Amino acid sequence: MLTIENVNVWFGSGRDRVDAVRNATFTVERGASFGLVGESGSGKSTILRAVMGLAKDWSGGISVDGAPVKKTREKTFYKTVQMVFQDPYASLHPRHSVDQVLGETLHLHGFQDIDTRVVKLLDDVGLGGKFRFRYPHQLSGGQRQRVAIARALAPEPSILLLDEPTSALDVSVQAEILNLLTDLRSEHGLTYVMVSHNLSVVGHMCEHLAVMKDGEIVEIMDVETLRKAQASHPYSQQLLAASI
Repeated sequence: MLTIENVNVWFGSGRDRVDAVRNATFTVERGASFGLVGESGSGKSTILRAVMGLAKDWSGGISVDGAPVKKTREKTFYKTVQMVFQDPYASLHPRHSVDQVLGETLHLHGFQDIDTRVVKLLDDVGLGGKFRFRYPHQLSGGQRQRVAIARALAPEPSILLLDEPTSALDVSVQAEILNLLTDLRSEHGLTYVMVSHNLSVVGHMCEHLAVMKDGEIVEIMDVETLRKAQASHPYSQQLLAASI
């Protein structure tokens, strides 16, 4: 469903150039959940931003469902791929109600039966109609993230890119959001790429993962290898040891 091949991402130019990702390569099967783990600044989120077109300077190959992604994304791309960001408060317009957030997204993607779809989206993420006309400041962090997930689901995508979707939330709420994401993946047949620094989250959500260090993927393993702490690369072993 998603192929990343020898992808490089950089910021700036000349002497100011910073190479954030170097020669990243991995594939994600349809309906699978794939994790990207590593310390802050290792390039995990930058890969997601390159896929979405938010990081403009990149080279290599990105393919979605077998079709190469062009530098300028076509509108249909965003019907297939959506992203859930780390901070749900920053990603929602503070002066737009939940109804406006979801309604505008549906309108942009050409849907007609907007009222019906807004109600369905809220039900899908466990909020219900009573939250429809509330504003972000009237919602808890977990509720805001549910709205952000509903917005990402609005175009009926096949792939969700999840950038630390629970790290800004209270620990008590994190499990609720992860369980919601697990249920949504099953119900909608979604493919996930999840960035996290929390190995237990990735172990719960993903079947395969890539370990990143200083902009490079140092190891790709399945989740059983993670659970058995049998990583082969020294850096992966350090991460596992630190998480125990």
